[in-house]
Amino acid sequence: MNVLLICNKSPWPLKEGGPIAMNMVIEGLHRAGHQVRVLAVNSYKYHVDPAQIPGEFREKCGIELVDVDLRVKPVSAFLNLFTGKSYHVQRFESASFRKALIRILKTGSFDIVQLETLFVCPYIPVIRKYSTAKIILRAHNIEHLIWERLADETGNRLKRWYIRHLASTLKEYEHTIIRQVDGIAAITMKDADYFTNVLNSAGVSQTAIPVIDIPFGLDIGIYSLPAGKTNPVSLFSIGSMNWMPNEEGVKWFLENVWPGIREQYPSLTYYLAGRSMPDWMRQLKISGVEVLGEVEDAHEFIRDHSVMIVPLFSGSGIRIKIIEGMALGKTIISTSLGAEGISYINGENILIANTPCEFFDMISLCCEDPGRRQMIGRNARELIEREYDRDAITHRLISFYQHLTE
Repeated sequence: MNVLLICNKSPWPLKEGGPIAMNMVIEGLHRAGHQVRVLAVNSYKYHVDPAQIPGEFREKCGIELVDVDLRVKPVSAFLNLFTGKSYHVQRFESASFRKALIRILKTGSFDIVQLETLFVCPYIPVIRKYSTAKIILRAHNIEHLIWERLADETGNRLKRWYIRHLASTLKEYEHTIIRQVDGIAAITMKDADYFTNVLNSAGVSQTAIPVIDIPFGLDIGIYSLPAGKTNPVSLFSIGSMNWMPNEEGVKWFLENVWPGIREQYPSLTYYLAGRSMPDWMRQLKISGVEVLGEVEDAHEFIRDHSVMIVPLFSGSGIRIKIIEGMALGKTIISTSLGAEGISYINGENILIANTPCEFFDMISLCCEDPGRRQMIGRNARELIEREYDRDAITHRLISFYQHLTE
């Protein structure tokens, strides 16, 4: 089977959740003996030098990058207010990207074209014109929900109004576009149910546009646990800090939870790691907080610390860093929304906290009861081994492809 992946960013290097999830599909399909081609947007936020992409990765997917200017331009953003269109999506429309896609479709024959995220869906008409391939939307999130939740957390009235406008136009586009694809591969069961309900409400059956949940999977073999290594209790957060939900969550934690934790446990340290940190975060001077910025080896960073803090109050989809932390046997303390889409059991393989008091209690548990903390980490690892194996998940995706192309 020949599969073309159209990506909103490069699936290499593996520095963010999106590229990691896309790479899972590439690696899984390659291991299963299928042909993969990748066309990806190259932007200022996740810019990749094509010359730095390893030859082995190129051979797997023939990756091609096209520079697209995704910077927010005040004039175009203002004019967009009067169009009724999604400004998020509009920024991804590019003549050079369209030209590259047409060339690939003309010179290759594909069974499946998989659109990685909603933002590359403006190219559906091009695919329909130049290919008979089945089109699948790989929905990493329910995109408009991220912005609706961000609006709810925003205090400034003008900013809240604008974010709600962005959410509204994105929702309208999302609901329109899911009726134009041949299938939807959502990243969580909850997201799959949402898309199914929207389609049903529009009179579209599961037979016409089937929806499946294909979670993030990983190669558990590369997530090794150091034998006999026991780290002292330390807290950490890691993620791309140019993603607004991450930035807002860390800010909330520092303002509402950390002062009480620092007072109760003065020797405890909170480590912040991630790419594209805003200036205010890089310049933090808070007792007990160490800001590291982007780390060279994310897995090693996670191994070196013990309790992952995920204070998310907006967002959608699945938090890949939680999956990775679980695979490395870490205790995760997350909000309910942060852990959304993961088959967890609170208190068994994760700790859920939604208020400052709950975060304080869960952190205290980890400090006072190391045996319980280690047990939760072991159970988390077992959950990943059982339900998030890359090859098993890839097999489900391939079966979905075969069903669509029969």
